[in-house]
Amino acid sequence: MSAITGSLTGEFRRYKALGDSALAQLEDSELAVAGPNNGNSAAVLVWHIGGNLASRFTDFLASDGEKPWRQRDEEFVRRTVARPELLEKWNGGWSALFSALDGLTDDHLRNTVTIRGQSFEVHVALHRALAHISYHVGQLVYLAKSIRGESWNCLSIPLGGSAAANTNPALQDPAAHAAWMAAKATKTDATTKVTKNTK
Repeated sequence: MSAITGSLTGEFRRYKALGDSALAQLEDSELAVAGPNNGNSAAVLVWHIGGNLASRFTDFLASDGEKPWRQRDEEFVRRTVARPELLEKWNGGWSALFSALDGLTDDHLRNTVTIRGQSFEVHVALHRALAHISYHVGQLVYLAKSIRGESWNCLSIPLGGSAAANTNPALQDPAAHAAWMAAKATKTDATTKVTKNTK
């Protein structure tokens, strides 16, 4: 891995951690709750993100990114799923992405890949994927925050915390930010389990 591919990988890991942390804060019963104006639920967003990543990055350099086995329209069908199934879909897509990225160096960036029969240089395909995934992870975070309300744990600089962040900007580094969110998600998950067990 080289400087540019390493930077892209870091940002992808940041957005996975954001999604992980948002999902960890939702109760199982909230995963299928639709967004405002009958929008996508967390489960639908996970199905689309997981499906897109699995399709684009399985056999990334050698086959078209829109696989014959992908059923994109079905990703947007309303669904109620158990958390283990949801996480399998979510992690499966990210696993395909990171496996593909692990094999790349900056020397690959001018190679071409195809998506729906159209050729793209690798660096274009990666930036396009990062923009697309960050867009949908942002939707997921917004949805989870709107559902959780006052119990939401902030995933970035909290209101009133800007001055402190300016003097210690460590979380600007994607790996540090991802690790910080992972620790928060683990703590949230443990708290949720305790709360459920005491109901």
